[in-house]
Amino acid sequence: MAVGIGFIICGFLAFLPVFGIWMLPLGLLILSIDLAFVRRWRRKADVKWGRRRRRKTANEGM
Repeated sequence: MAVGIGFIICGFLAFLPVFGIWMLPLGLLILSIDLAFVRRWRRKADVKWGRRRRRKTANEGM
């Protein structure tokens, strides 16, 4: 849990060379293991992403 929070905090330090915005989603992904409300956000995003990919592949097949 501390690692996930650390990644999120460091993600806000995006102006520094090593830290960046990439740390925010990674921190949320790590937190989704421990926190139920973050897990729900991840599941919703996963479902939306899957629907979007299916729609895109269906349109390419036409």
